[in-house]
Parts: sequence; C-alpha cells; structure tokens
Amino acid sequence: MIKVTPLGEAEPRPRKIAIGTFDGVHVGHRAVIAGADTVLTFEPHPLEVLHPAAAPKLIMPFEVKRDVLDGLGVEEMVIIPFDESFTRITAEQFIEEILVGRLGATEVSVGENFRFGSKARGTPEMLAACDLFSTRVEPLVEVGGEAVSSTRIRALVAAGDMEQARRCLGVPFMIEGTVVTGDQRGRELGFPTANLDPARLEGFLPADGVYAAWATVDGVRYPSAVSIGNNPTFEGVPQHQAEAHLLDVDLDLYGRTIELAFVARLRGMERFDSLEALIAAIRADADDARRALSVAE
Repeated sequence: MIKVTPLGEAEPRPRKIAIGTFDGVHVGHRAVIAGADTVLTFEPHPLEVLHPAAAPKLIMPFEVKRDVLDGLGVEEMVIIPFDESFTRITAEQFIEEILVGRLGATEVSVGENFRFGSKARGTPEMLAACDLFSTRVEPLVEVGGEAVSSTRIRALVAAGDMEQARRCLGVPFMIEGTVVTGDQRGRELGFPTANLDPARLEGFLPADGVYAAWATVDGVRYPSAVSIGNNPTFEGVPQHQAEAHLLDVDLDLYGRTIELAFVARLRGMERFDSLEALIAAIRADADDARRALSVAE
C-alpha cells in the first residue's frame, strides 16, 4: 500500500519525484508520474488558497487519487499543506529546502506547464538548470487532437460524456460517497437503490441522466445502474442526487462507503406519466447497463 506522508514528516532519502496537483491523475499526469517512486502534491488545491472563487471542483477525491497512484506503482505520496505561508516560499527555496534538503531528490519530473514558488516564478527550465538532480519535462498529451487537461475533463463529465472522459483519464470517472437512507421508493418498485449522502460526497456529479457504472463496496465490484438527478416523476426530490441500483444483488449498504466508476451514459433524465412506465424504463436501464458493462470488462 502506498505510504502517505505529510511534508514535515518526510525523512530524507534518494527519491524519484513527480510533482503536481494531479487532479484526476489523467493520461498527461501519468506520463509525468511514470518511473517516479514518489509523488509530491498539494492539499488543498492551490486555487482554494490563491483564488478561492476560481477553485475548481475536484475530479478525483483524495482517497481515490491515493488508490490510483498506488495502482501505478508509486511508493509514497508526500503532501504539502498548501496555505498562505507556503505561498511565500520562493522557487529557489522550494528546490533547495524541499526537493533537495527535505526529500533528497535524485530525479524530478514535471509537466511543461508546471509552475512553482512565490508568484509562480519557478519553471521547468529552472529545475533543469539544477545539477543536484536530473529533470524530465513532459509535454502535454493529446487525445482526439486536443490537449488533455483537468478543465477539459470537468467539461466532459459535466456533459455526461463518459467515454471521452475515460479516454482522457485513462480510467472511468469515479465518485465516492456514504450511503444514507432515502425515501425507499426504489425498494417499493422492486429496484432498491443506494442513495449517496450529498453532504459527504467526494467528487462532483456528472450530468443528469442514467448511467452504467461499476459500484465497489469493501473491495468487491458490482455492476450497477446509476441515476443522477432529481427523478422528475416524483415531487420533492432533491436536485442532482446520486442513487445506484446494484444489479442482481440486494445488500444492506446503509452507512457504508461506495465508489462508483461511470462507464456509459444510457439516457437523459425523464418524467414518466405512470409507475408502470417508470418500472418498464428501469428494467430497460438495467438491461442496457448489463450490456454496456459486459462490453467494458
């Protein structure tokens, strides 16, 4: 399991370090991370401190990012607490005191647009000029003729384009949340759902609609059909909620954490004139989800 270390607790040792925020750990980030044994990243997202009004919704919650990095073979994740005091550290101090003095960097890898230090004056060229470690600068990666970025991925997810989001991320888009008691309508209709607590949801929700997704609970993966939205067939349903129907299994999930990996958008959110029409649509959604997930396996 990957080791998570606050910067202040990191012991100096020879490290191959990839540096970045790595929101989403998309295919461009993976190029930077390749060959590194350590990822040096920031919590919270720097924009939450520098420009709070412009701070983006995170593509990938911290726990999911940790697990993805672990799957990439990264041994250690070193966390820099990004606060006001850190914004005053110069680029030279970042290199000398953090990369060399604290972490013992022997190799450093960054993306070509990486900036660091007070007023973002540090550049990849400044890193490459340091002879205390070697530096690899990765160019932007393109998918479909367009550079991959976290901003692009957020737009794809917001539009419900799970296939393009997956191509840019390298894995399906994921959210994680705690299951809470809902209104029990799904169970009454014969399709029990796990409702994710909006207050404890990690990751932002994709566009309203019905999706095929893999649901992971306690390390076990289940096929599922996921509804995102307010279920317009009924009155008084909260806006933009997430509920997952695990296919062909009925589990007690209340209070448990569930991770949803979105594979395909099956349809938009619709209002049905009768419960019979709604039940028929849910059955069709379940069949469509099974097909989409069988192709994706």
